Amino acid sequence: MTSSPSSSGAVSGLGQPAPAVLEPLRAGHTDGFPELLRTLGVSLLVTTYQAGKLVVVREQDGRLNTHFRNFPMPMGLAVSPWADRLAIGTKLQVCEFRDVPEVAAQVEPEGTHDACFLPRSSHVTGDVAIHEMAYGLGGELWFVNTRFSCLATIDPDASFVPRWRPPFVSELEPTDRCHLNGLAMEGGAPRFVTALGRSDAPAGWRTNKARGGVLIDVTSGEIVVPGLSMPHSPRLHGGHLWACESGAGTLGVVDPAAGKYEAVASVPGFTRGLDFAGHYAFVGLSQVRESAVFSGIPITEHLAEHERICGIAVIDVITGQVVGLLRFEDAVQEIFAVAVLPRRFPELMNEDETLLASSFVIPTQSLPDVAESVRAKPSVPA
Repeated sequence: MTSSPSSSGAVSGLGQPAPAVLEPLRAGHTDGFPELLRTLGVSLLVTTYQAGKLVVVREQDGRLNTHFRNFPMPMGLAVSPWADRLAIGTKLQVCEFRDVPEVAAQVEPEGTHDACFLPRSSHVTGDVAIHEMAYGLGGELWFVNTRFSCLATIDPDASFVPRWRPPFVSELEPTDRCHLNGLAMEGGAPRFVTALGRSDAPAGWRTNKARGGVLIDVTSGEIVVPGLSMPHSPRLHGGHLWACESGAGTLGVVDPAAGKYEAVASVPGFTRGLDFAGHYAFVGLSQVRESAVFSGIPITEHLAEHERICGIAVIDVITGQVVGLLRFEDAVQEIFAVAVLPRRFPELMNEDETLLASSFVIPTQSLPDVAESVRAKPSVPA
């Protein structure tokens, strides 16, 4: 079935005949994908900068529901440890949202939603090519500032605050020297990052993009694993360090002591975007376009363009088997971030001015001063 950019739609199984008239946003899935989300009690948040969408993937009545929200070039995505706050990095700014359960309870159809994220702030960073993001200690938001080759945080008086950069990058300036992209947190602080090259020259990573990628220990500044093909999305989960070797289309485990990456699963797409729920890994897949950026990498050499897919693969990390697949078609060709949200059927409002105009959140200590009629039923339009 189809879904418009501003509405929800259930998606059908892979292998179903295409409709006579192609819609701009379509998706299909393997049997069992909706049931897996229902069993885990989660939904998925997915960004696609190429299509300018945040996709909320939800189970509804045994079917998969894909919900599209418009953003200008969304890439980085962060969910707080309590899943009550999330941030999206767009072309020029970071947008933060808060879950307001009282609003969720009244969004139509009433009783369906278990979360409703409303915008709370927007910070203009300028075009710094925000890649991965994560919340740290005290709710501090970290993000990969790819153009300036550094990790950064937000300050109200500045575009960004540079906090760390690879030792081989000698100075700050916006020329994307090493294509810093991925961020793994440990104990509320950055621990590992990925970059597409060990370069101190403007766009120098492009020289050896096929095998020049590195995984770096932020604490020591040392390169843990060299020689990777366009690595992304390092994560610490279940006592292991995981990463995507995107150029090879794999998800794997890193042994920092041995300095080795071992592929656990191979999938038919450029792997980028990673999160976990139990022993399942949710991995973003991109088709990768035929261009100077992606030419010469392993996946383009062993898979023809029509064999590469865009979507989400679910991998059982114990067996290495792909146990589920969501495939986007037509307008969505590249995925950047994938986040597991421990909510069954969330909503996010970023363009509904009518709802935003009449939804008010005030501090708890101020509630006694609010009229009883307002407290009894917050104003949420149907």
